[in-house]
Amino acid sequence: MDSVTHNGPLLADLSQVCMAYSLWKQGMQNYQAAFHIYYRKALFKGGFAVFAGLDQILEILNNFKFTEEDVDFLRTLKNLDETPTFEEDFLNYLLEMTADVEVSTVEEGEIIFPNLPIVRVTGNIIVAQLLEAGLLNAVNYNSLVTTKAARIALAGKSSPIWEYGLRRAQGSEAALRAARGAWIGGCAGTSNVLAAKIYGIPLINTMSHSWVLAHESEGASFKSYIESSPQQQILVVDTYDIEDGVKKLIEVLDEMKLEEDKLPYAIRLDSGDLVENSKIVRKLLNKAGYRNIKIAASGDLDEYSVDDLKNRGARIDIYCIGTRLVTAFDEPALNGIYKMSAVRKTEDEEWQYKIKKTNDFTKITNPGVQQVKRFSINGIMQCDVVYEEGQTPSDMAVNLKTGLTDYPDGDGEDLLKPVFSKGEQLCDDPDIHTSRQKCLDGLVKMPRGMKAILFPEPHRVCLDDNLNRIKNDLLRS
Repeated sequence: MDSVTHNGPLLADLSQVCMAYSLWKQGMQNYQAAFHIYYRKALFKGGFAVFAGLDQILEILNNFKFTEEDVDFLRTLKNLDETPTFEEDFLNYLLEMTADVEVSTVEEGEIIFPNLPIVRVTGNIIVAQLLEAGLLNAVNYNSLVTTKAARIALAGKSSPIWEYGLRRAQGSEAALRAARGAWIGGCAGTSNVLAAKIYGIPLINTMSHSWVLAHESEGASFKSYIESSPQQQILVVDTYDIEDGVKKLIEVLDEMKLEEDKLPYAIRLDSGDLVENSKIVRKLLNKAGYRNIKIAASGDLDEYSVDDLKNRGARIDIYCIGTRLVTAFDEPALNGIYKMSAVRKTEDEEWQYKIKKTNDFTKITNPGVQQVKRFSINGIMQCDVVYEEGQTPSDMAVNLKTGLTDYPDGDGEDLLKPVFSKGEQLCDDPDIHTSRQKCLDGLVKMPRGMKAILFPEPHRVCLDDNLNRIKNDLLRS
């Protein structure tokens, strides 16, 4: 198993491999296609998402090479009549296949909106078809958890948010991806030591209740932890009784007579009425002269509870978020989709535009090889226009949500940037600190109303008038 590449071309649904086989059988192996990834509806009752997972996209593209071991497995697949599913000539074709596609994406950390192309794949139709599931897998979870982190960080305002979800994540890889996404989304750091090693994310050190229970008294547990544990300690004070626990901690601190820089960094509240308890704790600490010891809170928190605690005047300085961040608790999946929008028989021919027709207006796709231009005024984003790559957007566009005519203005910037072309990576591997800054800068550029935790103002995502005319012609055909 050690030789298996988990991000190789077998990271696909069987349907994609069967469609690739059928395309090959029909002599369409040299056809070209254009696909786009986008998501249809806003996440978490909000209005935006954050793009993440570029590192996994690049890994998938760089590892797109069928091995003998891959083909040997496909050779074992049988039809209902026990005949081989795939012909030997097709399996040999797979062995010779290369990543003959060009891929463009928005930058990692970019703010993205529903119905906005965030990944574009053009090139060999079979390769593009085989990439579908892997690319969606890379985009969907990474963008989901990064978006959740960004929303929690917005709710926290100036209070640091620490990712604390290793024990509740759905597997070790999800825990690592969650820590990475949380950092990009604006969290202050993680409790996950392996994630800190791999990604260079700051670590948090917080005592658990078991430490207190392992000692003869609560006061003894505080004293021994302060004496023996490394810096930036966060002590838990609610094992038995919060108010009594804080008083015992104050007694210990008074007895130890520590220098200011040797005091515990914070105490953590994990249960009870966090608003009232934080006020009681702050009053006790201030009265005892320990104003610089911060108050942290944990216990199944998310952006809604953090926002509520802030609005109700809680005296909380730090939020430790676990389950509801790493599992993206109230929205289990980004509904990212991968849709074909154009096809041609050879690279020399003109693209034939394609759309999906349906009675459900929200599921009608857009045609063409698409680019996105983001318009801003004085650095504040105004709208995004989907238009045809290589063309200039017209002055008029149609809002994809309302169907109303729009007239974008301001300074425009193309969002889709080339990252891969026919076997060659065109960009540097993403740096998560750069991706984090991209996200933070993007949030600043959003109008305040669009950042609301509930009932945000919608962003204008529009289809260029030229593409809209083509779309309408296809709908009528």
